Amino acid sequence: MNPAQAIHEFLLEKAKQITEEWYASLDKNDPNGVYSTTDPYAIELLKKQNYEFHLQFCELFVEEESVFLKEFEKWIINVAKDEHHLNTPMHFIVREFFRTRDQYLQFLEEFFSINQSAYPQNEADLWKQRVISAIDHVVMWFMQEHHKFSVKRLQSQQEMINELSSPVITLNRGIGLLPLVGDIDTARAKLILEKTLEQCAEKRVDHLLIDLSGVIMIDTMVAQQLFHLVEALGLIGVKTTLSGIRPELAQTAVQLGLNFDKISITSTLSHAVISSHM
Repeated sequence: MNPAQAIHEFLLEKAKQITEEWYASLDKNDPNGVYSTTDPYAIELLKKQNYEFHLQFCELFVEEESVFLKEFEKWIINVAKDEHHLNTPMHFIVREFFRTRDQYLQFLEEFFSINQSAYPQNEADLWKQRVISAIDHVVMWFMQEHHKFSVKRLQSQQEMINELSSPVITLNRGIGLLPLVGDIDTARAKLILEKTLEQCAEKRVDHLLIDLSGVIMIDTMVAQQLFHLVEALGLIGVKTTLSGIRPELAQTAVQLGLNFDKISITSTLSHAVISSHM
């Protein structure tokens, strides 16, 4: 039997053992991430992913490199986008790849020790180097996919936060409420303008109450966006009332020379609701 086939069979027979030894020696004291979980289902899934890694990686010894990597793609993508791994710091994941590499090098050492009369030492050195190169390639590939899915998840979360941070709430009779809370920078102000126009059109709002009681600071650019919002709402037939302008916000507006003469304003949201029904 040629050495590649012999190594392939030797390692496949030990795949389960490699997984169990890996998990038994795993540092489970990481402050967070998949390796510190105590959830039985998550632990079973982690072991399953590790075992499937070995089934794929053993093909290194009998497949062309291009075929080996192509077949590895599914495992890499599935694990890279796995929620547990996305919540795990990358340096912990890379640490485990390198521990797995060391396992393979040890088992190769065992194989060639058992079969030292059949295969020369340079054969062992060649296969060890191939394992090291393959693991390095897989690690880089995994890091790229993990980063891609992390960025995608972060963008989705940010979009959801932005969506929730500027909701138009339908009250009744075509009246809507936009409660604004927290700091509003230029980017968020632009998003509020776009989303508010869309939501008012979708919900057929005729009169929008914009409550600013949760907004502490405002700068010139944000104030301009707010004025643009009121003007744009007017163009689509939506009347606007501002409420809850805090003293410090009013003072900033005066210092900036902002003109509220053409905008309906009430001191509190309750007054705005009452006025909108009159």
